[in-house]
Amino acid sequence: MKKENKKIVVLGAGAVGCFFGGLLARAGEDVTLIARENHVAAILKNGLYIDSLQFKEHVRIKASTSTESLSQADLILLCVKSPDTDGAIKEIKPYIKPDAVILSMQNGVDNVDRIKSQVSDHVYPAVVYVATAMAGDGHVKHFGRGELVIGDMDGTESAASQAVLQEIVSTFTAAKIPCVVSNQIKKDMWLKFLVNCCYNGISAIGQTSYGELIKKPEIQELIQSLTKEFLLVASFENVNISAEEANHVNQQIALTMSGQKSSTAQDLMRKRKTEIDFLNGLIVRKAAEHRVHAPTHQAIFALVKMLELDLLNAS
Repeated sequence: MKKENKKIVVLGAGAVGCFFGGLLARAGEDVTLIARENHVAAILKNGLYIDSLQFKEHVRIKASTSTESLSQADLILLCVKSPDTDGAIKEIKPYIKPDAVILSMQNGVDNVDRIKSQVSDHVYPAVVYVATAMAGDGHVKHFGRGELVIGDMDGTESAASQAVLQEIVSTFTAAKIPCVVSNQIKKDMWLKFLVNCCYNGISAIGQTSYGELIKKPEIQELIQSLTKEFLLVASFENVNISAEEANHVNQQIALTMSGQKSSTAQDLMRKRKTEIDFLNGLIVRKAAEHRVHAPTHQAIFALVKMLELDLLNAS
């Protein structure tokens, strides 16, 4: 992927994709956003409006509704929702260059495996910590943080994969996006997964921000129950996270993204299908596989699915 004039394509350019893609374009990278028609029209007319904590600016950036621009991509930032992963990869597979790199910037812990089942090489995960939302057509709002942790799921740390990862780090850091390579990326992914499973569903059910959630003792107890069940399942998946580590990452999210409503909450608000099947739903399935119980995750999963079904049927 190491090229002077590499082309970056963001597939599924919602809030996360627009924010990071916009910052890369602002730094001079050749970036194309593939997004919904309404967003593309606004971006082509006025540029992408980034309302960040550091600046407010219309950023000139390429945008399209067509996946054909992926045929030129050296780096693909995959930002589609987890339920759409398989279909998206099937659709874009004919356009992906043999040496193109895919960086999965998605929630959940099984997307890379599902991508690799169709595209075998050059696929890496990114653990994304950022609070963003689409505030209108072609308008992304930044509420906090904005760092990435990347790594090689195979754990081989080969010279080739390390060179690719370091090139990705250089690309992001040049755009003032904090990005580091981790040698324990699976654990890092599960730590973020923990946050998603503990906060996303509750935030969605109550349409409540993270900061407001932890003000309620009853919700704190619920998060503790979710954490305990999560750590049990994680141990069966050979992911060793201590209770102290889990409590720390949960507390940090509430402090550093206090005003953020989860992506699951935003999906329900917009009457869209959520990722809950790949969050608490995955924990429920994994618990069943290992013959243990995760009743709190089952309850959150069932409630979000009920709200999702009601909203989708009403739309």
